[in-house]
Amino acid sequence: MPINNYRKLISIFWTFLRISPLTFGGGYAMLPAIHREVVETNKWMSDDEMTELLAISGAAPGGVGVNVSALVGYHLAGIRGAVAAVIGITLPTFLIVMILSMVYAFLQSYPKMQAIMEGIHAAIVGLIAAAAYKMAKSSIIDKMTLFAAVATVLVLLFLPISPILVIGIGVVVGIAVVFLKQKWGMKDPFANKETQSQSPKTNRAADYFIADGI
Repeated sequence: MPINNYRKLISIFWTFLRISPLTFGGGYAMLPAIHREVVETNKWMSDDEMTELLAISGAAPGGVGVNVSALVGYHLAGIRGAVAAVIGITLPTFLIVMILSMVYAFLQSYPKMQAIMEGIHAAIVGLIAAAAYKMAKSSIIDKMTLFAAVATVLVLLFLPISPILVIGIGVVVGIAVVFLKQKWGMKDPFANKETQSQSPKTNRAADYFIADGI
């Protein structure tokens, strides 16, 4: 393998290695840092490419942080790049969780430790809410997407339905709605987004996706 390829793999590994221990709250909390490093700092991908990878990563099984890392690594350097990115994003987390688990096993009965955990729980709720707000600003583009977002939240909260089924229904409904709008000559909700993609971009908060896990 050429030296340049080794350097790229090392750069991918080091980038994700630095992101992992500095983000708290799971995969959704890592996404702003991943976006900043990949799109703005290293300029490995465009804003639109990162948005597409985030959408795929959030819909795929597993933790969204690992999924994004694998797709970014594969985009940059194939299978080797995906492996380097996944190892980089998971290694610090694995070591930190292992150490914290041993510490927590000894201190879990102490009131201060319980207070710390309560504070962490509250902070995670805030992170999720912030990420949801940022994503909603670009994902909710018309009445149909607003209805879909509200309906999804209500269904997942009050009905024992698998998220996989909800995602599948969302795909079918989205395709059907866009097809019918185009057939009936109604306004295409994606026309404005295509126009915006051709204009200069800033750091859009739209690229943050919510999911569980790393």
